[in-house]
Amino acid sequence: MDLLTEAITSLDLPADWVGIRATREESVSRSQRDGKPEGNRRSLQQGAMVEVLVNGQMGYAATNRLTVAGLRHAAELAYQQAQAAAPWRIHAFSPEIRPKVLGVYQTFAEKPLKTLTTSHAHELLSRICQGLKVSDQIVQASASLSAKEIDTWLVSSSGTQVHQKFSFFTPSFSATAQDGPVVQTRTNNGRGHAYQAGWEFLDMGDELWASVQRIGEQAVELLTAPECPDMTTTLVLAPDQMMLQIHESIGHPLELDRILGDERNYAGGSFVKPEDFGQLQYGSEQLNVTFDPTVEQEFASYAFDDTGAVAERQYLIRDGVLQRGLGSHESQARLGVPGVACARATNWDRPPIDRMANINVEPGDRPFAQIIGSLEDGVYMEANRSWSIDDQRFKFQFGCEYAKRIRNGELAETVRNPNYRATTPQFWRSLSQVGDRSTWQVFGTPYCGKGEPNQIIRVGHGAPVCAFDQIEVFGGAG
Repeated sequence: MDLLTEAITSLDLPADWVGIRATREESVSRSQRDGKPEGNRRSLQQGAMVEVLVNGQMGYAATNRLTVAGLRHAAELAYQQAQAAAPWRIHAFSPEIRPKVLGVYQTFAEKPLKTLTTSHAHELLSRICQGLKVSDQIVQASASLSAKEIDTWLVSSSGTQVHQKFSFFTPSFSATAQDGPVVQTRTNNGRGHAYQAGWEFLDMGDELWASVQRIGEQAVELLTAPECPDMTTTLVLAPDQMMLQIHESIGHPLELDRILGDERNYAGGSFVKPEDFGQLQYGSEQLNVTFDPTVEQEFASYAFDDTGAVAERQYLIRDGVLQRGLGSHESQARLGVPGVACARATNWDRPPIDRMANINVEPGDRPFAQIIGSLEDGVYMEANRSWSIDDQRFKFQFGCEYAKRIRNGELAETVRNPNYRATTPQFWRSLSQVGDRSTWQVFGTPYCGKGEPNQIIRVGHGAPVCAFDQIEVFGGAG
């Protein structure tokens, strides 16, 4: 922090505002296939991004020379870039979009990265692979973990001083079963088990081993299960599939830079229009969605975004009506609609852009047994396997790993290759039952891609079990 402050105070540039965000990231990943080591990586990255405001235009320059001279040189380059771009600016920004903030944030990690030895990591992964092999029909068992510890420091000419220290952990395992031409894979929701915590989330005793055995058994079970039928029915989604549903059909379409058109060339746009905020009936009255960076252990919790904006819990959708979008101070100023503190960068060499963080569906009042018990017919699905959605985030088709028919208020036979399709407004307006807090679970992903040059970022999604009426469901032959 002292180095960044010294660099800021030593600058002799006629800029309206200057900010420096420095990042230090240490990461490790370990993986095994069939109990044999497959990958071992450890990395360390550090550097800084300098942001300069000149004549209403932002300029950026990154450097891995973390010295006063290196930071000053980057600031001069950013100043020149802002000057050159100013005549073609699309909006004139003022320093008010970067107010002074002071604060700290730190993840609670019971078992930090430095305490995870290579031998212990591989011992755990080997045991997981062995546990997944519940039958000779399991032809492949895989397990992996990745962990990161990231420090970010932010200082500015307006007096900002922020330090945030994060610890991220992502365990993953899967079992693939085969019987002749039939092949089925069951996972612990792929990379969905992603948390802001230490590696205590892997070394969690009986709960872990029960999950490992269940995944192996369900992979074998799917080999002889019938295809999911083609039908229009009530669809019940588990929280691990709700994660993908929220991400693709709520998170991305509400990003303000998509609505502005900034992302059309690469990630696409949105069916949402500026005038929809405060007006659009996005879903049924049962739908309440929050931007919530305050949830302990959720993957994208933080106190400040990467521009220093204070992160607070806000409703994006309330009683089904669209309230606000996912956009930075810049996007809010350009579009004239409310946003949140969600300007985020993947690392030190990228400027922050509008990104999702923790986007959660709030729990309702229905226990799981009551939801299932109320249905004469339907399909219950878990864990995403495939996804497809158009550039406007309007029409989608998603597939899941595992499903069960619902008959006469009970979970009945398992079916394989379950899929469903709908349009975003149709789907969320069909939401008929929302599970209570006992059904609510947190998941996340480290791999949300967006931006040019590309940025990969962490997001979190919490959700209860949810039921949707009159949804088109189909099997692998559909």
